[in-house]
Amino acid sequence: MTVNSDREIFSSRVLNASLKTVYQAFANPIHLSKWWGPEGFTNTFHEFDLRPEGKWTLTMHGPEKGNYENSSIFKIVEPLKLIHWRRISPPLFEMEVRFEEISILETRIIFRMIFNTAEECEKIKRFAEPKNEENFDRLERELPNVIL
Repeated sequence: MTVNSDREIFSSRVLNASLKTVYQAFANPIHLSKWWGPEGFTNTFHEFDLRPEGKWTLTMHGPEKGNYENSSIFKIVEPLKLIHWRRISPPLFEMEVRFEEISILETRIIFRMIFNTAEECEKIKRFAEPKNEENFDRLERELPNVIL
């Protein structure tokens, strides 16, 4: 994986769950809608077509006010390994989610946000890094609900 640190944001966590469980928590929109986004947010998924050129459109509802429309196109879907999409609603960036099996009951999830310029990345970095950690916290709470 090529790293261009001034244009990219990396976040990762080792989860106490199997690779299949972690992947299913993302691939199944019922589970994904429960953990995607920062603490306090809820989601309405309008479309989730997990395949190359498939669309993902959702509204993220803030805990106090505000609805945030998100629209993306999936570019790469390699089950149990990689999901890569391009946002087509601002802020514009590409996103990779990687899944790495550490052991039968441990999986590393990696978020990689890729921006066109260092300036665009810097605008998002200040809040994206802690919010990605909140995403992982929410994912950990959802994992026991995932049935394979």
